Amino acid sequence: MGQTTNRRVILHVDMNSFYASVEMAYDPSLKGKPLAIAGNVEERKGIIVTCSYEARSKGVKTTMPLWQAKKLCPELIIKKPNFDRYRSASRAMFDLLREFTDRVEPVSIDEGYVDFSEFDGAKPLEMAKSIQERLLDELLLPCSIGIAPNKFLAKMASNMKKPLGISILRKRDLPLKLWPLLANEMHGIGEKTAEKLRTININTIFDVAHADSVKLKALLGINGERLKERANGIDEREVDPDSIYDFKSIGNSSTLSKNTTSESEINEVLHKLARSVSIRMKRKDVLASKIFITIRYGNLKTITRSKKLENPIDEEADIYTVARQMFYSHWEEDPIRLLGITGQELIEKNDAIKQLDLFSFEKDAKDEPLLSVIDKINSKYGNQLIKRGVKGEKKQDISSGTSFNKDFLRE
Repeated sequence: MGQTTNRRVILHVDMNSFYASVEMAYDPSLKGKPLAIAGNVEERKGIIVTCSYEARSKGVKTTMPLWQAKKLCPELIIKKPNFDRYRSASRAMFDLLREFTDRVEPVSIDEGYVDFSEFDGAKPLEMAKSIQERLLDELLLPCSIGIAPNKFLAKMASNMKKPLGISILRKRDLPLKLWPLLANEMHGIGEKTAEKLRTININTIFDVAHADSVKLKALLGINGERLKERANGIDEREVDPDSIYDFKSIGNSSTLSKNTTSESEINEVLHKLARSVSIRMKRKDVLASKIFITIRYGNLKTITRSKKLENPIDEEADIYTVARQMFYSHWEEDPIRLLGITGQELIEKNDAIKQLDLFSFEKDAKDEPLLSVIDKINSKYGNQLIKRGVKGEKKQDISSGTSFNKDFLRE
């Protein structure tokens, strides 16, 4: 094995219709049949979470009501999600990838990056085929793989052919393969951002790549510059196997002028703290997937509590609601001296794909701001990305709560 300095070979391995595929691997009689995973299976108002390609060929789509899906495909098989099963399959998938190299970065339950740059003379296409074949033969799980010189292009390439596709995307391929696509087909651009871009006549990825940098920054802040770089095939991010340990936080605390047991005063302080944390998070374009509170009593006894969230948040009202519920669950009704709220395990809003849990799925599907998310999860329910922040100590126990949605690696 030799070392190279310039040549980068990054693979993005993206499992196809993961939840449905895991169910088919568990019960082979389902293979080749139209299958959907859905919440509220017993209710008419249930929503499709993900579905097999056989179901998609009949017109069944993610977020579609069950009654409508069954009308399109009367023979549709409906199953409830089995998250333990999916986590187990995910661990097996990443264990297999690590047999090729330790340079593996999980980014969600069903996708990750693999870096083969260190292998001098490696044949990326052959390695990708070997990974794809082994995942299918040993775990009965299909995947698509993108091969590129960086993470962004690899991610874009893996979307080009599904299921069971392998696509190569090099910088010289941009004019033909990438630039003609609509802007909202670019990783990192949701429908909301695409709407903003249309206001300055940016409609395609070509337009993003050739946009005026000053106008982009004025419209989207620093994210505008990043998107232009990506559209030109520039992405220096490393594949980081340790990103599972990464975390960031934004918090604020307030010492009260005097000890109090007044619920109205306590609620007012929690409101102010939630507002402060929300403003700072929005300034940095991040979302919190964990809320941490501090309660200090008049006798200086201090307790802290944290709550892992199903879906990341940045809105003042959401932060306040979670913090208030936590406070009143743990308050011993003694006089309070200090309160604190911290948003932890932050992820960049631009890269976050919301986990649509079964309780919020139907409500979220109706929310306009999530339309771009819904478009992105046709086959990827439960999928989300994490951005690296401040490196935590590697000795941190994964099972104690790690970066956003990395709990799929828990034992």
